[in-house]
Amino acid sequence: MKYMGSKARHAKEMLPIILKDRKEGQWYVEPFVGGCNMIDKVGGNRIGADINQYLIAFLSELQKGWTPPDNISNTLYMAIRDNKEKYCKALVGCVGFCFTYGAKWFGGFIGNSKDVVCVGRDRMGESYRAVEKAREQVRGVSFMCASYDQILYPNNSIIYCDPPYKGTTKYKDDFNHDKFYDWCREKHKEGHTVFVSEYEMPDDFICVWSKKVNSSLTKDTGSKKAVERLFTLV
Repeated sequence: MKYMGSKARHAKEMLPIILKDRKEGQWYVEPFVGGCNMIDKVGGNRIGADINQYLIAFLSELQKGWTPPDNISNTLYMAIRDNKEKYCKALVGCVGFCFTYGAKWFGGFIGNSKDVVCVGRDRMGESYRAVEKAREQVRGVSFMCASYDQILYPNNSIIYCDPPYKGTTKYKDDFNHDKFYDWCREKHKEGHTVFVSEYEMPDDFICVWSKKVNSSLTKDTGSKKAVERLFTLV
């Protein structure tokens, strides 16, 4: 599913590293599950969590067979954006992430602002097809709405974190990176295996994979180049 900061294009390279020593029955947990573009390629016991209640409601309802709209108007988009409490959470999550530019939370309507049929690229159709594909991708995942530090992790879990990157475009909420680093260290001491996607991490985090990429998350609009990295603690 389209999602801001998605790791879909890197999953084939990163997952063999993350899952290299996974044991039978061992839980794989993503506390920042986002668009499910990593967890959908993992089998076995899986937990996908996110603090955004609308995203989790959307993913959970997809699992149950809910059918999202295949087209919405700019008028409806604006109404949902400004009056979230009046609509079902699954619809809010679908519209807020899937019918918006760059898959950024209500980052701007992808269709025609005048509520007429768009000519040219079918962004609406692309988004709907991505949502329908996601329905298959999320089968078997246990979803929960919670902050990363509120989850009860099964013993010796593999925890893959894709948090908001430090110094980049803000997501829905502010994020305390120092608190997150300390939490990662705590989970590691408890016996979990922790991996983190980021551009940079403190010195005690070891980089186990890196790749130069074009990024839309960097602040410097004059350069879209960045080095995507995967870190762990040893």
